[in-house]
Amino acid sequence: MFEQVTDSNERGQVGIGTLIVFIAMVLVAAIAAGVLINTAGSLQSQASDTGTETQQTVANQIEVVHAVAETDTSGEPFQQLNLTVKKSAGSDVIDLTSVTVQYTDNNDSVTLAHESTGSSLNFTTTAATTDSDATALTDTSDRVVIGIDLSLSATPSELNTGDSATVEIVDQSGAKFTYGVTMPQTVSSDQTVVEV
Repeated sequence: MFEQVTDSNERGQVGIGTLIVFIAMVLVAAIAAGVLINTAGSLQSQASDTGTETQQTVANQIEVVHAVAETDTSGEPFQQLNLTVKKSAGSDVIDLTSVTVQYTDNNDSVTLAHESTGSSLNFTTTAATTDSDATALTDTSDRVVIGIDLSLSATPSELNTGDSATVEIVDQSGAKFTYGVTMPQTVSSDQTVVEV
């Protein structure tokens, strides 16, 4: 069954062959372990990044606390939409200069950028309280007014009685807040500000 090896030279060659096979197996196992460790580290990093992004998307929320439409002359369509916003509890600082506003009405859908970006399609921000910053929501007590000028030709049409629109605010982390604007069916002839 087994061949008898009597020559000492042949016996040494078998030992070297076994050693080479053993070293090759150790090298293959080491390479495989390195690939597994590298892959596990990469997956852990991706999972951590995804968790952070998800937490920011869920936690970083802008809330509209009050909204009004304004007109310069009573009896005319409302040319200005002002949304008073705050950040949700637990949110990080929200940079309003990196926020985009998607305004959609019956006629059009327009994406607006902050006025500091130099875009012709823009919105303005104004501090609503004395201790608020006009370009960032740093505390839950901060209030900032986001102003959308509806009278510019490049932006959506002015609001009339009975009109509706949707405003979607997207912050720097990708979190979205949608606010539905609904104009009242009737407005008195002397009203220049209407809650929407």
